[in-house]
Amino acid sequence: MRIDLHTHSRASDGTDTPAELVRNAAAAGLDVVALTDHDSTRGHAEAMAALPAGVTLVTGAELSCRIDGIGLHMLAYLFDADEPEFLRERELVRDDRVPRARTMVRKLQELGVPITWDRVARIAGEASLGRPHIATALVELGVVETVSDAFTADWLADGGRAYAEKHELDPFTAIRLVKQAGGVTVFAHPQAVKRGRVVPESVIADLAAAGLDGVEVDHMDHDEPTRTALRGLAADLGLLTTGSSDYHGSRKFVELGACTTSPEVYGEITRRATGAFPVPGAGGLSA
Repeated sequence: MRIDLHTHSRASDGTDTPAELVRNAAAAGLDVVALTDHDSTRGHAEAMAALPAGVTLVTGAELSCRIDGIGLHMLAYLFDADEPEFLRERELVRDDRVPRARTMVRKLQELGVPITWDRVARIAGEASLGRPHIATALVELGVVETVSDAFTADWLADGGRAYAEKHELDPFTAIRLVKQAGGVTVFAHPQAVKRGRVVPESVIADLAAAGLDGVEVDHMDHDEPTRTALRGLAADLGLLTTGSSDYHGSRKFVELGACTTSPEVYGEITRRATGAFPVPGAGGLSA
């Protein structure tokens, strides 16, 4: 059983439509795929409608959080998307993305980059706008070679020359809201040091005490020593350990199912969730 619990569609900063993503998941031999767009559930309905037989969809989102000046992402699974307080907070985060992106475009222009808002808006389309859309513009302009190369101190990384802050959740609040909506929380790529500063283990311990369910261990941004250390920490704290691709379509060089979650952990996630249930594929309703 192959299970990938972290993917993105065009509803945020991926390049596949939600329908394309679930069909690509089937083609990649996945049995279970989670759609976890940034601070958004707008792709879920399309993904469900196109879900091929033999593939199960886990609905979710990747929440933008910050603590002590350090950005982090919290994966939320199988929550009630209509729970009012949680919905309101997701909308606040999503709505702040446009003014934040405009600020970053202005900063890039001040640095001499010939970027325009129209170019970034074209790349994003109807998606929940994020830094990867700006990074894609930098690739198109030849400023950097890849999207990942834009996430450095020279450009868009936390604290970088063109970085701008946005509204983000306190991770303890995020855990509370997800639990309140019947969902399950997993700390995404907690030791992805190449993305910038990461929280110390003491913060992960505090999050575990506050109800965090798991940590994402097997991820392209974690080397083997990091994965080993995280497994040990998770065992000490009683946390589940997941693996996933963090697939973004053609925007990142990683394939669906590059890392996977064990059936036992997946079963425990579904057992804990009360806000929503995995959706089994019925053959897809859209071509």
